Amino acid sequence: MRDVTVDLLKELFDYDKETGDLIWKVSKGGVTSGAVVGCITQYGYKQVRINKKSYLAHRIVFLLHKGYLPKTLDHINGDRVDNRIENLRPVTINQNQHNRKLNKNNTSGHKGVSWCKLTNKWKTSIKLEGKRINLGTFDNLEEAAEVVREAREELHGSYANHGDDND
Repeated sequence: MRDVTVDLLKELFDYDKETGDLIWKVSKGGVTSGAVVGCITQYGYKQVRINKKSYLAHRIVFLLHKGYLPKTLDHINGDRVDNRIENLRPVTINQNQHNRKLNKNNTSGHKGVSWCKLTNKWKTSIKLEGKRINLGTFDNLEEAAEVVREAREELHGSYANHGDDND
């Protein structure tokens, strides 16, 4: 994004603080002034084209507001199209991973909990700084889920995402 400056962004876009949307200020190349910027990528992020190059809208919003771009940005609430500045924060790659939602292929319904056929128990683990920490095995799913939740809160802090609607 070296060729994109804050001054250029201020020329091109207005920002809707209620929705987090970027709005085109200018009409050119099939774009109408006043139109909401971007389309959704296959990964669920809003994307915008500037000078024939694609950029992720949340990175544009952050640069426009903060004047710099960190290597990694996180959508605090996990909604990839919610680009309100208060929903964006600079993070490390590990912190960003802590804030992931429940994987679609999860069968226990709880992050960090899986069924072990060998022991016929619920196996629990959590990752910290790329290393897996085993938290034990349990007969009871709810007990296993609670152990992982407590470890996540302690080790991941404000980046903890439990993968449920209580986050």
